Amino acid sequence: MPAMTTPVCDFGRKAVDFRLEGTDGRFYTLADCAGERGTLVMFLCNHCPFVKAIIDRIVQDVNALKGHGIGAVAIMPNDTEAYPADSFDNMKLFAAEHGFGFPYLIDRTQEIARAYDTVCTPDFYGFDAGLGLQYRGRLDASRMEPVPDARRELLEAMIQVAERGQGPEEQLPSMGCSIKWREAA
Repeated sequence: MPAMTTPVCDFGRKAVDFRLEGTDGRFYTLADCAGERGTLVMFLCNHCPFVKAIIDRIVQDVNALKGHGIGAVAIMPNDTEAYPADSFDNMKLFAAEHGFGFPYLIDRTQEIARAYDTVCTPDFYGFDAGLGLQYRGRLDASRMEPVPDARRELLEAMIQVAERGQGPEEQLPSMGCSIKWREAA
């Protein structure tokens, strides 16, 4: 599975709305997940080694961002028939195991991942209070192995978005496993 990197941030691009089912059985829209000062939309999955290496830090940083008025949501976009490790039942287990304090939603049709131009898991989109894109970078320098004491790039960027309404000019791309797209019928 080749590692993919995300493109450069398209500053100001508007967030795409959605209505997706969460692991708690509720359906969520973008408005349900938005924060007063910004919103973090993450594309994650259960089986990707890049996600597994940093998931506890993602949870930690999302919890810290709540205090800055940043809302968060994670969306699982992969084809669950071809990748059963990413099934909805396994999503529930993954979220519980890692103590998600944010909705974990399934994109069964993959329409939302396509609308966001999602490339890989993890893929992070940091939006300002008006839902304009301000960050499309990585969590930190970790890849498939955590980097001890790595600078918390996503956390710092989203705090900046909350305080100033704009993300840093320089952003390093996220790297992860390619999205597992369904084959066209």
